[in-house]
Amino acid sequence: MKRSLLVAAAVVLVLPAILSAQQSGKLTLTDYLEWEGVGQPQLSPDGTQIIYSRSWVDKVNDRRESSVYIMNADGSKPRRLVDGSGPVWSPDGTRIAYTATGQPSGNQIFVRYMDAEGAVTQVTRLTTAPTNLQWAPDGKSLAFTTPVPAPPSSWRVEGQLSDLRPRGATWTAAPRIVEKLDYRQDGQGFTSDTVQHIFVVPADGGTPRAVTSGEWSAGAPNFTPDGKTIVYGAGPRVPDAEYAWRESDIYAVDVESGRVRALTSRKGPDASPVVSPDGKLVAYTGYDHNTQTWTDSELYVVNIDGTNARVLYDMDRSPSNLTWAPDGSGVYFTVQNEGAQNLHVVTLTGQGRPVTKGAHMLAVSDIHQNGMAVGTLTAPQLPGDIISFNVLRPAEIKTLTAVNADLLHGKKLGAVEELWYTSVDNMRVQGWLVKPPDFDPTKKYPLMLSIHGGPHSMYNVGFNFAFQEHAANGYLVLYTNPRGSTGYGSEFGNAINNAYPSKDFDDLMKGVDTVIAKGNVDTQNLFVYGCSGGGVLTAWIVGHTNRFAAASANCPVINWLSFVGTTDGPGWYRNFLKMPWEDPTEHLKRSPLMYVGNVTTPTMLMTGVNDLRTPISQTEEFYEALKVRKVPTAMIRFNEEWHGTSAKPSNFIRTQLYLREWFKKHSRGVSPVGGGR
Repeated sequence: MKRSLLVAAAVVLVLPAILSAQQSGKLTLTDYLEWEGVGQPQLSPDGTQIIYSRSWVDKVNDRRESSVYIMNADGSKPRRLVDGSGPVWSPDGTRIAYTATGQPSGNQIFVRYMDAEGAVTQVTRLTTAPTNLQWAPDGKSLAFTTPVPAPPSSWRVEGQLSDLRPRGATWTAAPRIVEKLDYRQDGQGFTSDTVQHIFVVPADGGTPRAVTSGEWSAGAPNFTPDGKTIVYGAGPRVPDAEYAWRESDIYAVDVESGRVRALTSRKGPDASPVVSPDGKLVAYTGYDHNTQTWTDSELYVVNIDGTNARVLYDMDRSPSNLTWAPDGSGVYFTVQNEGAQNLHVVTLTGQGRPVTKGAHMLAVSDIHQNGMAVGTLTAPQLPGDIISFNVLRPAEIKTLTAVNADLLHGKKLGAVEELWYTSVDNMRVQGWLVKPPDFDPTKKYPLMLSIHGGPHSMYNVGFNFAFQEHAANGYLVLYTNPRGSTGYGSEFGNAINNAYPSKDFDDLMKGVDTVIAKGNVDTQNLFVYGCSGGGVLTAWIVGHTNRFAAASANCPVINWLSFVGTTDGPGWYRNFLKMPWEDPTEHLKRSPLMYVGNVTTPTMLMTGVNDLRTPISQTEEFYEALKVRKVPTAMIRFNEEWHGTSAKPSNFIRTQLYLREWFKKHSRGVSPVGGGR
């Protein structure tokens, strides 16, 4: 009931605001409530059909839902099969496995027969959610991962307490005992009392059996062709493994006995193993251990017995989504580069090349033995849809779905202009500018600077609903990849090592100057916002310049001294030359809180109340400091949100509206076009 009221309130708020945009054929927030997504396409073993997930907004319950769809390989006859997500074909193509809500509660594994009857069986009845679903090669069982209780605590206090409790007394619940270094994770909560393990379960239902056990968590399972072994990535199996910073290895576990052997053992993070079709090799990603804040991974292979681990390919970009060529002749992988993502391939002799090219975000999820590849593709004015192409003819990409074409019919989107500019130290920086759909080159428009988080991540050329919707309300929207961003090589990504924020601030300001020089910016109405790493930089910006009319520092880090010990993991201690108790100078110097005395810019803060990555206490520190100095501010505390403010559909809408309302409140001179609308 509470959730439905939240959504209803949001819709009532939106409707008056969007009428003019609807009538003028622009993107609106009402469109977001009807927005659909597709993903995880998989070709049937015979190559004739594709299963995929199709998601939509459940407006009543304020969440995204998903169904499993099927269509012919040419995109014809798309139809819904069942509600659920993550569909995977059985090896013989007679069944699919997927996850969906089941009994007793939460996500469970289901199997559906692909004959005319279409019978569905709930395979598991777990108390924790299954993930990383994979069929055994013989189709008789399924492997998956799920958290299980960690070894019980050795504390005896509660047992002693029970002897003291009077009969019928109601006492406060026992405290949670925390003894691990890394004891909680954003989006999950406390994790110190669980360990993730690999299980197998009969495909027709039954009792899951643990394949891995003990105190060390296991990653996603990957069967060898004979089904006797599962390969996975995980942290080192050593005492005090939680202190092994940036270390992980590739392991193989015998499915029957549970005996585990290490395939890699070097100091450094090895991950994402994929077994070759003949079962003789394992491809994976990794790099040698170092203390840099960013290092691009290399592509490795190792023999299945753990011998002859070697670099197969290094292109100073991180490979992901490794997929063996069906004949085992090489490995396909996706690479993010300069805001785009494409498919590459490398042979076993180390000869690599791009398969696809273009300014788009292409994610390939399956490659059939006939050379047909399926995946998703999005571009600046193209929302994500399912595509296919033959790896021998990669230029002939065919779009198989158009799930938002009905919504976009008759609507004009904002043009997206790519920018390259030179920042300090002659550093070349890439960015993009979204223009209002009815952009008039003779007019001036308010400018929003949007800053990505991470800080090691990459804004890309994919369709961005938030940016397009802001542009539809009359704003120019600038988003850039300052130094520290990924997709430009290790040197560029590592340029903020022990120096964040610093010159990335200069990169952002040079981007604003570049757009202003084009002559279409209302320089009295510059606005800036960002979340997480973008919130850090927004807070840093208002402490170092007053050029912006208003700002919104969302889910920020404000004080590194208090942050490193309260975020969800100890790794941030490593992002400084010295520990804070040894010398806090660097922590203070890099903290936006230390520059609050310079702030005159009206600065709003928006953070999820459940945030464990950048805890809301960081937001509260900045808010109190700004209030003490009487700088115009507001703290927007988002309910039912972890890190970020847009996981719930209604909160995405709120984020858009609160931003524009704040910017409108503090605009200089003429109110920005669209303002809080």
